[in-house]
Amino acid sequence: MEDTICAISTSLGVGAISIVRLSGPEAIAITNKIYKGKDLTKVESHTINYGHIYENDKIIDEVLVSVMRAPKTFTTEDVVEINCHGGIASTNKILELLLTNGCRLAEPGEFTKRAFLNGRIDLIEAEAVSDIINAQTENSRSLAINQLTGELSRIIQNLRQEILSLMANIEVNIDFPEYEDAEEITHNVLKPKLKDIKAKLLEILNESNNSKIIKEGIDVAIIGRPNVGKSSILNSLLEENKAIVTNIAGTTRDIVEGSIILAGIKINFIDTAGIRKTEDLVEKIGVDKSLATIDKADLVILVLNNNEKLLPEDQELLTKIKKKKHIIFVNKCDLSSTLTLSEDIKNEIIRGNTIEPNGLNDLKKAIVEMFNLESFSQKDLTYLSNARQISLVKRAIKIIDEVEEQLNNEVPVDFLTVDIKNCWDLLGEIIGATYKDELIDELFSKFCLGK
Repeated sequence: MEDTICAISTSLGVGAISIVRLSGPEAIAITNKIYKGKDLTKVESHTINYGHIYENDKIIDEVLVSVMRAPKTFTTEDVVEINCHGGIASTNKILELLLTNGCRLAEPGEFTKRAFLNGRIDLIEAEAVSDIINAQTENSRSLAINQLTGELSRIIQNLRQEILSLMANIEVNIDFPEYEDAEEITHNVLKPKLKDIKAKLLEILNESNNSKIIKEGIDVAIIGRPNVGKSSILNSLLEENKAIVTNIAGTTRDIVEGSIILAGIKINFIDTAGIRKTEDLVEKIGVDKSLATIDKADLVILVLNNNEKLLPEDQELLTKIKKKKHIIFVNKCDLSSTLTLSEDIKNEIIRGNTIEPNGLNDLKKAIVEMFNLESFSQKDLTYLSNARQISLVKRAIKIIDEVEEQLNNEVPVDFLTVDIKNCWDLLGEIIGATYKDELIDELFSKFCLGK
């Protein structure tokens, strides 16, 4: 990290302003080479300076340049941000001049990576930066902000401190048995301490099961036979003509997706091809994708026609979705009914049509209630937010389970220190106190350029 990096930090396109960011030991000096105004090497830190970017004697753009000196910056290095007009040509030209004068183009996420490696933020906070950028709902934004402010990091750090104290006491007991001020860690002492740590980890894990819903939303597959009105239902829910609707069976041959927000959570509706036996190769591919979507979806909405009798294909789908979260939507209830359903599924049925709003409103309400979505806005959203973090907590819990089993088998306490340390290391990986270079490279490669 001895070089100076630069990148465009705003979306490239037509807009009011663009920001080109630099970080590194030569950030101020390099900017000063192409800038005319105050001498940037002499201005105070954390100031905004008016001037122009030049290429030789030619004005490129009128700019405001923010100068922030180390260590009180995001990366803890000297940072410069050039605020220019938001045109593609002028922004790219400024970037080109910086590269010509000694900068290196930043890799994706390299500014945040430098902040992590320089100790400005931990790994949870670094991942939260990306989550904030990608947040699509208020709840997902709140989840990311809670991580960025260090709330979750403090919880993990406190647990690591408890484990560290245990390890230290065990080591003292082993190396200095005559030292009476240290608590003796016997089986009876260690068991409740580990039980308490595991309980806290399980609480974090259980709460974090909601994080996927908050970040990614709920995938809802709309399935059924051809011509039961799936595409019309999707269009009505989205309030736009997303899917093509005709009277011809098999019009939808591939999945069509769209999203809405319910109770602060993103609901991803997936309209699927009508499921039936067919010899048409293209339609068959669509049917196979529809069946695969059922398995992947968090919720399945099976659409049946109110004015048609239950067919064998409908019965097969009813059987297929039994073990999935599901809702049966009886469509076209404005028409006379010929559909008969068994009493044992009456609590799973919502009736409606795409002409009047009541049935679809009941459908939305059922989704909110099924996933208890309104509770998310009332909770303190301090969760683990990705598979990496959750996997590490699960592994730490598994180690504690193994240690508890060994304690029940009267294995001496000093034989368990390696396992206890492994648990401490795993929690350290969550916040980046311990890490592998390959993991860090992989994590930050998923960030956008300029962040």
